[in-house]
Amino acid sequence: MRETTPSDEITVYATAWCSDCHRAKRVLDSHGARYRWIDVEQDPQATAEVLRINRGLRSVPTILFPDGSILVEPSDSELEAKLAD
Repeated sequence: MRETTPSDEITVYATAWCSDCHRAKRVLDSHGARYRWIDVEQDPQATAEVLRINRGLRSVPTILFPDGSILVEPSDSELEAKLAD
């Protein structure tokens, strides 16, 4: 993971045990994406943010992009398409 500034940073809300989270991480890494990985099990504020974004559901990965868009549990192709934007 590379250091980023808040304006160009992708934020990934995830857990250590989530296979979809690790799959998304592989896609982000393979594209050289700049992101901040936040384990919601270690950060109560992050958990609250995921619940707010997903209307009460603790869905991970929840990925926030600098343009304000959000992907929740995206497929590899959905995430790759967003990264290509």
